[in-house]
Amino acid sequence: GYSLPFLDVQLTNNNGILSTCVYHKPAAEPYVTPFTSDHPRHVFSNIIKTSIERATRYSSTFEAFNYERRYIKLMLLYNE
Repeated sequence: GYSLPFLDVQLTNNNGILSTCVYHKPAAEPYVTPFTSDHPRHVFSNIIKTSIERATRYSSTFEAFNYERRYIKLMLLYNE
């Protein structure tokens, strides 16, 4: 099918069936603010919250959501 990114959503048209998932810009991701930085604590909880909200809103299938959930988990585990 045909696929294109629009803002932070990946749109895919597969034989007339539209599906969506989170688009990760290659230059910006998977970098997040390091937990060791001096940012206020709420910044880190907001990163987690907004990442999960994006996954929920932009994933048109449970499979896409599950993939994004695993991506978020790994991104946070590898955060230094």
